[in-house]
Amino acid sequence: MPLTATRRVTLGLILLAGVCLLFGDFEISTHAPWQALGRLFMGLLQPDFSRVDFLGEALLRTVAFAFTGVGLGAAAGMLLALLFGHVWVRTFCAFIRAIHELFWALIFLQSFGLHPITGVLAIAIPYAGTFAKVYAEILDECDPQPERTLPRRAGRLSALVYTRISQAWPHLVSYTAYRLECGLRSSAVIGFVGMPTLGFHLAGAFAQGHYATVGALLLLFYALIASLRLWARPRLLPLYLLASPFLLGTGLPIMWSNVARFFTEDIVPAPLRNGEGLGGLLPWLGDLLAHQALPGIWNTLLLTQIAMVLTGALAMTLFPLISHHFTGRHFTGRVRGALGHGVLVVMRSTPEYLLAFILLQLWGPSMLPAVVALALHNGGIIGHLIGRRSNEIQLRQDAPGGMNRYAYEVAPRVYGPFLALLFYRWEIIMRETAILGILGIATLGFHVDSAIQELRFDRAMVLIVITALLNIGVDILARRLRARLRLSHTAQSEP
Repeated sequence: MPLTATRRVTLGLILLAGVCLLFGDFEISTHAPWQALGRLFMGLLQPDFSRVDFLGEALLRTVAFAFTGVGLGAAAGMLLALLFGHVWVRTFCAFIRAIHELFWALIFLQSFGLHPITGVLAIAIPYAGTFAKVYAEILDECDPQPERTLPRRAGRLSALVYTRISQAWPHLVSYTAYRLECGLRSSAVIGFVGMPTLGFHLAGAFAQGHYATVGALLLLFYALIASLRLWARPRLLPLYLLASPFLLGTGLPIMWSNVARFFTEDIVPAPLRNGEGLGGLLPWLGDLLAHQALPGIWNTLLLTQIAMVLTGALAMTLFPLISHHFTGRHFTGRVRGALGHGVLVVMRSTPEYLLAFILLQLWGPSMLPAVVALALHNGGIIGHLIGRRSNEIQLRQDAPGGMNRYAYEVAPRVYGPFLALLFYRWEIIMRETAILGILGIATLGFHVDSAIQELRFDRAMVLIVITALLNIGVDILARRLRARLRLSHTAQSEP
């Protein structure tokens, strides 16, 4: 890994983020933000678990949507992974995973309404694209030698099952288990658009000022994520997958005529729908680009760059919390490591959207809540992975301690994997940045949500497509930077 190139890229990203800070809005506009933060903290210390039925239903729906959506996404993703060598399959998967679950939920809300199928498809579709990419990478890394030893009469399915899938099975299971944790976060978040999951009840409790209920919901969600390995045992997964569709609840009957109208009329650009042809379409697109798309793209890129650099700074600052090179192996060190692990679990388990929603209530509408939310969540994820990576490093007997150990022994050795993970999360941070516009921040999501509120679904779809293309472009740039800097990064190590 060429050190000079790495330094140039790192300094370039930092300088660019510094310039972006000059154009951002980071004002705290609420009257007493710290008082509100104190009330939330007291709600966490004194949670109200009295409404057991209400809390239990919220968690049950969250788990049901997660298992159903992730299960469908994994099944579809495996089928797509087997065809991933075709360019049209790769392009299709890149497009569907570039659109955030909340955008998919907003699309299906207009056709299916508040029906469980809306939430399930909102999770399953982007997850299918992600599963396809990662499953294909895992299968491609398998040793081809066993396949060459099979008799000629062995069919393709037998060869796939007994050679590639059998080798890759531990990695496939490990990654699917992680995506289930992600599915729980996504399931909680889709509650903010009306699905009966944790986010729906959390938004209602916040609106009514019931901070003790908010605290109870957050603590239950953290407990659900932290205990995932205890109750989501492999032998129980088939039972959960079979039961989950029956625990989604019910919604209003689907009006299939509305579904057909939405996909054949409502999302068609107004000039084409009105028979104006290309002569009317070009001015319509020009107005959309000038007044919504370009301002949204600018703010999305601005916020993404700041959040990305802050994420990196947090990750490199926090990874020693779980590195035994800094906590030590004695009893006190293990206690410190456990506490550090708890901090990082809370950070990475809290969805960016949920955290941004909370901070917006406390600090008011600006870019500050979004930047902090994105940095805390992604910094927790990368910090956790880099901390685990640092534990694989063997230090010499006379290695220095304290800051010298960090600066001269450990940080330089983990910086390459750290930078690879940060570039991998770049596109994810941008996708989350765009969707945070639904909360009122002027990114692309803000204009998408405004268009939907005005029933201009054609404008909303164009903006969503622009968002997806922007995410794909950043992903391509990040992959090229990783290749140029020779930063290795395997799929199964990704969070």
